[in-house]
Amino acid sequence: MKNNNYPLLDEINTPSDLKKLNDGELRLLADDIRAYILEVISQTGGHLAAGLGTVELSISLHYVFNTPIDKIIWDVGHQCYPHKILTGRKDKMLTIRKYKGISGFLKIDESEYDVFGAGHSSTSISAALGMAIARDAKNENYKIISVIGDGGITAGMSYEALCHAGYLKRDMLVILNDNEMSISRNVGAMNKYLTKILSGKTLSTIKQKGGELLSDKSPIKRIIKKIKDNAQNILSPGHLFEEIGFSYYGPIDGHDISSLNKVLSNLRDKSGPILLHVITKKGKGYKIAEQDPIKYHGVTPFNVKTGVSEKIKSPKMLTYTNIFSKWINYAASNNSNFVAITPAMREGSGLVEFEEKYPSRFFDVGIAEQHSVTLAAGIALGGLKPIVAIYSTFLQRAFDQLVHDVNLQNLDVMFAIDRAGLVGADGETHHGIYDISFMRILPKIVLMTPSNEREMLLMLNTGLNHNGPSAIRYPRGNTESSDIDMTEEKILIGKSRLIQRGEKVAILVFGQLLNQVIDISKRLSLTLIDMRFAKPIDKERVDELSNTHQHLITIEDNVVTGGAGSSVNEYLVEKGYEISITNFGIPDQIISHGSQDELYAEIGLDKKSLEYKINEIYNYISRNKKIVK
Repeated sequence: MKNNNYPLLDEINTPSDLKKLNDGELRLLADDIRAYILEVISQTGGHLAAGLGTVELSISLHYVFNTPIDKIIWDVGHQCYPHKILTGRKDKMLTIRKYKGISGFLKIDESEYDVFGAGHSSTSISAALGMAIARDAKNENYKIISVIGDGGITAGMSYEALCHAGYLKRDMLVILNDNEMSISRNVGAMNKYLTKILSGKTLSTIKQKGGELLSDKSPIKRIIKKIKDNAQNILSPGHLFEEIGFSYYGPIDGHDISSLNKVLSNLRDKSGPILLHVITKKGKGYKIAEQDPIKYHGVTPFNVKTGVSEKIKSPKMLTYTNIFSKWINYAASNNSNFVAITPAMREGSGLVEFEEKYPSRFFDVGIAEQHSVTLAAGIALGGLKPIVAIYSTFLQRAFDQLVHDVNLQNLDVMFAIDRAGLVGADGETHHGIYDISFMRILPKIVLMTPSNEREMLLMLNTGLNHNGPSAIRYPRGNTESSDIDMTEEKILIGKSRLIQRGEKVAILVFGQLLNQVIDISKRLSLTLIDMRFAKPIDKERVDELSNTHQHLITIEDNVVTGGAGSSVNEYLVEKGYEISITNFGIPDQIISHGSQDELYAEIGLDKKSLEYKINEIYNYISRNKKIVK
């Protein structure tokens, strides 16, 4: 990379190059990195505001510590773009989140500087403690730093790790990057506590002066330490962390490189578990993002001067998330007996308008997926109907609560599962490709897979009126409609829908991939079934097809292993049918990032690939009367 706009950044190829610069040059480098991130992400799209807020912190960490020997473990990964730029990937930034390009998150197989994979929140402290245990067992000598946001630290997993680390007393540094934001605005008592404490001018003054003087060589260190300790005991969030075994320092300005370098240098060789509280601003340096950090958390390509997305859709199609949002607001106007719950995904799940209209019926629990599900169980026992709006990939985190607290008790909880299937640029940590497999094993659940927006409405109504655990899984992306009429119509549980009657081969589709095979089924006169339910499957339909067709094909956007197709296989075996069957779905491999179209094409689930495969099966059947798979 050679760019006259970024003279200092041009000279930085590895973190060791940072050590040649003085504090003034590091500040100029921060300006270069911030401008470069804006230039790149305005073209590619991606996570913006979080990375703009961690530029100085990223520089200082790599400046003070000896990476990659010393280990920096970032939580989530939204804030990792400056880290990637500093660790040899600045020339690849224009490929970020693109097919075959670098990831938007941390991946251990992408760089030796990416110490731990990060896609889901609140894992960094546990991972850091685990590495510290292994380091000490092997008598190795390196520093371990965990960087976690104030949103991530509100999750229960973070406190489990903090309590364990405080008990074990291993040498490790936790940096609390506090910008008062996760993706949405943070919620919960801990967030209110931190905000209340940090807003006090007295504490800010004490901490600022204390931080300036708190060097090992200071002649008044003991006096300042007493002031600091007393302030902490009375006012500071540090009191909480010190009670569980951490030495607490801060808060300090996360955009002051000189202060960061001094404090990190002082803490580098201290022993035991340490927590440094750093205050940053999400969207720092880009006024538009500073004013609306939620909107600019993740962006599509945009005009830097105006902040307006340059991706124009005409006409604007509704997304499946829009459909859910329209439905829940409509349903709430006619039904006062349900509430909505989300684990820190108010915007992403389409619940902004619902919260505005029905604030007493809306619960954002923060980054606490397990709590969201058991909270729903309690609400159901209390006589209300809870709807848990959650991404497929995040529901994985609450599997035990789903099994133990909801399903075993047969409670009336409905799950609106967004981002099912391949999600695209967020990649393997966010694909929703396991939910059918881990949900259909539950005895009492009703699991629905809409093939289009109208089917989704019918299924949402069905789930709302069903008494027991139910789930509707729907994909990321646009529908075929720019508007849709609401309805209160429902469907019969466990009953499929005939799209076309044909012969020889029957295609049974679970979900939105139905639209990829309509043309081929018409052209070859094949039977096409929208199965609608991954559980319970329509056994009567399978019986009928097994007696009238020579071959069955199942299609789904879940993994083939244990998926909806497997449920058909199991039933065929149970009944002793000898008909052959082929299952199409997500293969048994890790699927990386790229556009949804690129990824579905890579694994053979795009329209062209499916038509080719189905045509092959049809031709074989026509020639041989029977196929064995």
